[in-house]
Amino acid sequence: MNLERIDHVQLAMPAGEEEKARAFYRDTLGLPELPKPSHLAVRGGAWFESDDVKVHLGVDINFVAAKKAHPAFIVRDLAGLIERCENGGFEVVDDEPLEGYGRVYIFDPFGNRLEFMEPLR
Repeated sequence: MNLERIDHVQLAMPAGEEEKARAFYRDTLGLPELPKPSHLAVRGGAWFESDDVKVHLGVDINFVAAKKAHPAFIVRDLAGLIERCENGGFEVVDDEPLEGYGRVYIFDPFGNRLEFMEPLR
């Protein structure tokens, strides 16, 4: 067996906060929402997917934000993303430089840490 790729990233969210998830993942990050299969939709949460990026949010009744563990996304126009997130009231944090990349951490509306990286040309 060889691992080939990651199909999706699952993050936790509190119950009943799907509109906040949509405001961030769909409206701010630009990931289209995909309807969850009906047998999973009853659990709450939301799925956001493009051709190359899939983020699934699942409800955790004992929700605790992931403040350290995080997915990292390669982006184009990091400056534009930072501006949209700051304008939307989402926390943006600069971190130590990483050779060859511009990067920041952005916290989703539930406090989950996400890393966004843009290769420097």
